[in-house]
Amino acid sequence: MIAFDTNVLLRLLLDDDETQSRQVEAIVSQVAEAGDRILLPDIVLCELSWVLRSVYEFAKADIVATIRRLLTGEEFAFVDRRAVSQSLESYANGSADFSDYLIGQSATAAGATTTYAFERALRRTVGFSHPAPVR
Repeated sequence: MIAFDTNVLLRLLLDDDETQSRQVEAIVSQVAEAGDRILLPDIVLCELSWVLRSVYEFAKADIVATIRRLLTGEEFAFVDRRAVSQSLESYANGSADFSDYLIGQSATAAGATTTYAFERALRRTVGFSHPAPVR
């Protein structure tokens, strides 16, 4: 198995640099021919979501569709596919960032009973808690 960094994954998805995009496509083809997979670490998916929104001004629905397409691609592997999938659905239906939901899912999978966060968008989200004011 190999892994992709965010900038490599972006070249594959956006095809915005002809030379680099062809290089990445060649890697994907080689991996597929070998029957292997490409790991997309959680941090890469978080960065991907942020870059697509902040730099390329993708709409939320387009980010969801992009990550969903990666989830269904047989050539890709994930640290925890279920956590990514659940985080994506929470992101699609919620108001927090994809990374916030993935942090919560990853923490839960690791045994955390709650994830403390200050984001208002997570106040009513199962698995998250807001720190209490200190007096």
